[in-house]
Amino acid sequence: MTLDRERADLLETLAAHRGLLRRTADGLDDEQARQRTSASELTVGGVLRHVVAQERIWTDFLQRGAAAHEEVTPEAFAAQFALGPDDTLAGVLADHDTVAAATEALVRSFDDLDTDVELPAMPWFPPGTRWSRRRVLVHLVAETAQHAGHADVVREGIDGAKTMG
Repeated sequence: MTLDRERADLLETLAAHRGLLRRTADGLDDEQARQRTSASELTVGGVLRHVVAQERIWTDFLQRGAAAHEEVTPEAFAAQFALGPDDTLAGVLADHDTVAAATEALVRSFDDLDTDVELPAMPWFPPGTRWSRRRVLVHLVAETAQHAGHADVVREGIDGAKTMG
């Protein structure tokens, strides 16, 4: 497989899962985007904010290495899951567009997907673990797809709408 083909496949797959996630927000107002529908703290708006933040962190990791993760405090990580009182769903969706365009430009600038970077020293990463650019992109696809499913369940609890089923 050529680099251009592999890069296109990864970016198209990520875009497809971003699209499914965004569809969970179709027609919602800000209050609905903040609505919890189960014992979980998850909301459609909060899931979107988290996915935007994580994509931004992982693409920063591709450029600066482990420092991108080390700068995220546990409090900041937890805050990613909330659509705050001053946040709007439209604003989060605009941020989603911005980070998606930045990710695509970054990935298209790579000469290869094999270059690897050492992950930060964190309990969930064994010491010395290194991920290739490819693995980071696959992780972004998985993260986005997983959270699109979460948001779909939350959305169904709001008004019965199903995004993926």
